[in-house]
Amino acid sequence: MDILGIDISKDDFHVALLCEAGRSAKRSFPNAAKGFKQLEAWLKNRNVDLVHACMEATGPYWEALALHLHEGSHRVSVVNPSRTKAYGRSELLRTKNDTVDAALIARFCRAQSPSEWVPPTPEMRILQGLSRHLEHLKTTSAQEAARLKLPGLPDAVRTSIEGVVAALEAEIAHIEDEIRGHINRHPDLRRKQELLTSIPGIGDTTAFSILAEAPDLESFASAKAVAAYAGLSPAERQSGTSLRSRSHLCKTGNARLRKALFYPAMTAMRCNPALHAFAERLRAKGKAKMVVLAAVMRKLLVLAYGILKSRQAFDFTRQPT
Repeated sequence: MDILGIDISKDDFHVALLCEAGRSAKRSFPNAAKGFKQLEAWLKNRNVDLVHACMEATGPYWEALALHLHEGSHRVSVVNPSRTKAYGRSELLRTKNDTVDAALIARFCRAQSPSEWVPPTPEMRILQGLSRHLEHLKTTSAQEAARLKLPGLPDAVRTSIEGVVAALEAEIAHIEDEIRGHINRHPDLRRKQELLTSIPGIGDTTAFSILAEAPDLESFASAKAVAAYAGLSPAERQSGTSLRSRSHLCKTGNARLRKALFYPAMTAMRCNPALHAFAERLRAKGKAKMVVLAAVMRKLLVLAYGILKSRQAFDFTRQPT
């Protein structure tokens, strides 16, 4: 199958086509519906019917194009940028620009044949959009509320900021109601929400984020794969006697999922007996505060995975201590 490497950004995307016959071509298009149509015409003019398209999971800019190509029966792969970056280092690549990056992604795709991307269902896409919008509203509200603490604010500015915060809080409540309504209209989502919130430390908002960012969490092959997906696997740097550093989180997974688990993990250490005992054991071994918190985040996500996979609500009596 012909290969299409795609380097995508907010306004446009660059493509590099590698044909089985040995031909190659490069072009850029607007990252919009008209650009998608131009891409299809460009491929058709080169007698290319179907491609294996590969792009990086960079922000939200890839999603519309990936869905368009998938619906056009093309094979689509969406890969972690760390993989293509490492592949570029293996080629001793020194030049970096959009055209070069598209060609690199194409060569990576041809050499590695990454797995096919499966788009979320329509109801999951709606949930993901609402959940991410809710996260944005809460972040903006917190930023504006922090500005109220600045000394010497003129009264007019303070009144304006208070009005903005009030409006944001009202919209946050509205979007939360929208999410609950959406979940209640889909029995499987509602059941998953109930299972997740049975875990001490996971409330509605965290459950929204887990469902949105890991819609098929229960389908992962193992708990280790779940931790890796969220970037919560420990990364170790050790070589002989000259390199020996502390383990740290690899952070090459879903950052939104990690962020969603941060405060729930702190809550879980207080109100979830199993995770409280786990945290105490780590503290007794002299582990640093953030190491303990990261380990609890990982445990909490793995617990969510087990709950969804077994379809059994959390039960204190069945949890190890």
